[in-house]
Amino acid sequence: MAQAVVTSDEPVLLGEEIVHVRLITLNRPRQLNVISSNMVSLLAENLEKWEKDDKAELVIIKGSGRAFSAGGDLKMFYDGRKSKDSCLEVVYRMYWLCYHIHTYKKTQVALVHGISMGGGASLMVPMKFSVVTEKTVFSTPEASIGFHTDCGFSYMLSHLPGHLGEYLALTGARLNGKELVAAGLATHFVPLERLSDVEKRLISLNSGDANAVKAAIEEFSVKVQPDEESVLNKQSIIDECFSKDTVAEIINSFEAEAKKEGNGWIGPVLKGLKRSSPTGLRITLRSIREGRKQTLAESLKKEFRLTINFLRSTISEDVYEGIRALTIDKDNAPKWNPPTLDKVDDEKIDLVFEPFTEDLELKIEEKEELRWDGKYENSDYASLN
Repeated sequence: MAQAVVTSDEPVLLGEEIVHVRLITLNRPRQLNVISSNMVSLLAENLEKWEKDDKAELVIIKGSGRAFSAGGDLKMFYDGRKSKDSCLEVVYRMYWLCYHIHTYKKTQVALVHGISMGGGASLMVPMKFSVVTEKTVFSTPEASIGFHTDCGFSYMLSHLPGHLGEYLALTGARLNGKELVAAGLATHFVPLERLSDVEKRLISLNSGDANAVKAAIEEFSVKVQPDEESVLNKQSIIDECFSKDTVAEIINSFEAEAKKEGNGWIGPVLKGLKRSSPTGLRITLRSIREGRKQTLAESLKKEFRLTINFLRSTISEDVYEGIRALTIDKDNAPKWNPPTLDKVDDEKIDLVFEPFTEDLELKIEEKEELRWDGKYENSDYASLN
């Protein structure tokens, strides 16, 4: 299994137990709290322990430094590209963890400042309460690096109003704190200067009673509306364009809208969309559309298959080329293969969505008494390595 390089003796995750409160701090500030294999294991271990602990009532999660979490550790994936399935374990553990975060039995609060992107946002959006600030920045930019929208977001984004989910997944567009609350991806907006006060108040509350936690947060939260120019106020255009059947039709429709007066905002978004991986875009659109009809567990199992196929370069090496261009060589000039949407083979797209044999699927136990079963170490993958 590929391991992230940790250059300090500091633990990547801090877990504190304060009477009935449990506080998690993502602790890789210099790396914007990107999610390493060790961090995933520690998160799962703590959350299982606390869900089963009658003394634990409230779980708070926050990031150290200037970010909540910038998502998965891309360098870890890139460094593992030559060794088959070197990152399979961390992917399995992360998606398995995503299900348990969504279905957690204790009250959870995410305190989110700074960047909250991709897999990092999967530690924010599903929480009972997610508190954002004027410095919070959310996006799911995976398609732009030749990947797909994962960590449960093919399910979460597909359930947003209209076709906003397709728009966010395909363009990687950013939302700020006010927009997150308006879109239902966060529950409360608190000015950054008061965020530490929320944490102190929740610790002093010392209770997981959801109504009491909500009232405590609302002592500091303010009512907000998206700015006039927010993309959330362009829903009719988004629905018109991003409801189209194919990525090519979406781009053509978006180009037509861009020519209309008052639609100058579309130009930069369109430019980014056209620069993204054709394979990543095709797979992302289909995954979001399927997510609308799937359960959370079905979506996570599908995302697991897709990710393993991406990392195995089953039909394309675009994800490694995207990571190279963004974070390794930093030339921002990826050479996609195939280079255009019309060259992406339909049969190859079908291939990466094909179910694995049952023994190699992500194991998610939906029965209450078995919900913490299905761990990686008990899977067939563990015995294969």
